[in-house]
Amino acid sequence: MESTDASTLAATVLGRFAAAIEHAPRPFVLGVSGLQGSGKSTLAAALIDAARGRGWGAVAMSLDDAYLTRAEREKLAGEVHPLLRTRGVPGTHDLALLGSTLSALEKASPERPVPIPRFDKGHDDRYEQSLWPAIGEPPRLVVLEGWCLGVEPVGADELAEPVNTLEREEDADGRWRRWVNARLSGYLTLWERIDALVVLQAPAWEVVATWRDEAERPLRERGEPRAMDEAELSRFLQHYERISRWALLSLPGKADMVLPLDERRRVHRR
Repeated sequence: MESTDASTLAATVLGRFAAAIEHAPRPFVLGVSGLQGSGKSTLAAALIDAARGRGWGAVAMSLDDAYLTRAEREKLAGEVHPLLRTRGVPGTHDLALLGSTLSALEKASPERPVPIPRFDKGHDDRYEQSLWPAIGEPPRLVVLEGWCLGVEPVGADELAEPVNTLEREEDADGRWRRWVNARLSGYLTLWERIDALVVLQAPAWEVVATWRDEAERPLRERGEPRAMDEAELSRFLQHYERISRWALLSLPGKADMVLPLDERRRVHRR
């Protein structure tokens, strides 16, 4: 998503919810849900700029910034399932941190500024809290974005058959996917704190892999150590395929605003 497109889109989104944001008795939480590579972080940043242009205090938060620490995920990998070493799926986020941060923002002050979590993906761990940005007054708007934002658990019968090679070979007994689905129930309380949900709707799961590769390609070209080759990226994405496919099916019916994307991440009207 180009920045100019995101700015225009942000103005449209804020226009849709402006009255509700203005009259909210506490910081208005606007959820932006979109699969990997859909442009949700770009849109979130544009929403913050647009809100500040209206004179509103605004802050962006991301599920990606509230992962459990690497040590905590290593513990899960040893005690529950090795696939939990990889961040991203439900159960690998610190929900208590997210919830307490949202609550604290309602009472933020210069004397008690609220630190906003930040995660260093390069080192696969949280930044030191001293490096987190701090908010010194209650914002009018909180933009909360994430790849599985708003998704609910599926029925147990939906988990029986593997959806890809990762599940077939590394989760043959279904233990990992059942655990992840069960943890997703714990996210519902967080979803209830979202005042309005905007969904960036990808055209298909297969397109998401293309988008993610586009983000990875510059890293490979620069020789970044953390860059994934084609095989590594394929395996990585398979961690998210099941929930992503469910999100594509289920979220449009729950959203307050759906933004359908084409393969080039341009919003089109149905």
